[in-house]
Amino acid sequence: MRIENKNVLVLGAYGFIGAAVTRSLQAEGAHVAAFVRNLKTGAQVLPDVTQVQGDLRACRQPKDWVAHLEHVDCVVNCAGALQDGPADDLEAVHHTAIAALGQACAQRGIAVVQISAIGADLDAETDFMRTKAAGDAALRACDVPLWIIKPGLVIGQSDYGGTALLRMLAAVPMVQPIAYPHVLVQCVGMSDLCRAVTAAVADEVPQGTYDLVEDTPAPLSEVLAETRRWMGFPAARFTVRMPAVVTAIIARGADALGHLGWRSPLRSNAMTVMGEGVVGDPEPYRAATGRSLAPLPQVYAGLTCAREHRLVARMSLLMPLVVAALSLFWLLSGLFGLIGLPKATSVLTVAGWSTGMAVASVLFWSLVDIFLGLAILWRPWAARACLAQVAVALFYLLAASFTVPDLWLDPLGPLIKILPAMTLSLIAWPLLQSR
Repeated sequence: MRIENKNVLVLGAYGFIGAAVTRSLQAEGAHVAAFVRNLKTGAQVLPDVTQVQGDLRACRQPKDWVAHLEHVDCVVNCAGALQDGPADDLEAVHHTAIAALGQACAQRGIAVVQISAIGADLDAETDFMRTKAAGDAALRACDVPLWIIKPGLVIGQSDYGGTALLRMLAAVPMVQPIAYPHVLVQCVGMSDLCRAVTAAVADEVPQGTYDLVEDTPAPLSEVLAETRRWMGFPAARFTVRMPAVVTAIIARGADALGHLGWRSPLRSNAMTVMGEGVVGDPEPYRAATGRSLAPLPQVYAGLTCAREHRLVARMSLLMPLVVAALSLFWLLSGLFGLIGLPKATSVLTVAGWSTGMAVASVLFWSLVDIFLGLAILWRPWAARACLAQVAVALFYLLAASFTVPDLWLDPLGPLIKILPAMTLSLIAWPLLQSR
């Protein structure tokens, strides 16, 4: 094999691109180590790959990379973040850590394959593109053996970021909402991207910078229609073009949720990039390899769309509503308990509780409800908050059944209404699992 026995360190190895690249390199015979922030997630996504725990935000000096580069022949950087947030620092991840990596690799003669982005420029409008460009420039300045690959819109079997957004929009029934229908986009299949990385690791293409895109750009509306056909959804009966002001409001809302840890593909950086289009120059890569990349219809023809892909796309549409409904349900439950404190305590005192115990119980569990309603809004806690909601709801049902069983016959059905809320929490829990 071309890269048999080469030792390759992949940064961002359990990400959308990183996981595919890692598996591809491993299939070609390379000894791959996955540089990951979370070892548990890394082991779940790549169970048969050596895991190396590390955080790019902490690798600010060349010395911070020394231990990670032992016996490494090549580093493939697939790490990246769309926008600053509680767990993401664009300057650190895209520039500072990569500059230090470049210096450490140059001292040891280790090659670097950098996955950058089309539009990465020091004067770009978004900090995503500016920091990506700064990382590219820092690597070039190190005089390290270097390949910079700038993929277009990456289409793979799984989804993330722009691909996830395409599938989510394609899942809208009957109507096709779209913000920038005439913006030009060039795509690249994940298999072509992995092939390009492998060729770079094998030193089969000249060092340099390559845009990895199909030959002919297409309007975003056509890309979305092609995605809809591939997923097996009926063609939209009509298209609704989202006004710029609506798009801006949605992006700002997504940015606000980003501060709570939600990495929405609708954040302002993604919308700005999409508004500018994703167009590169395929000629340098074609000249270096002697072939063009597969166009979007051919990419989709090589992928399988199964029931789970359609289900994920549909649930991605519903997820904001599910989280909002659960948050509202638990918040209102707690608030109504506080507002209707006398009535709530009377239910317990009639059952034989002392007034003090009844008041304390209602106050405590009302605050628990409010906490659970807020906890699901904080992305790092959301999945666990769902399980806590189920546990608390089950406790309510059991406690009420023994203490005030007459509530089962209440015309307003306060206990019966807990059952669909429990079910919704159970549905939301697996959907909130990351990776």
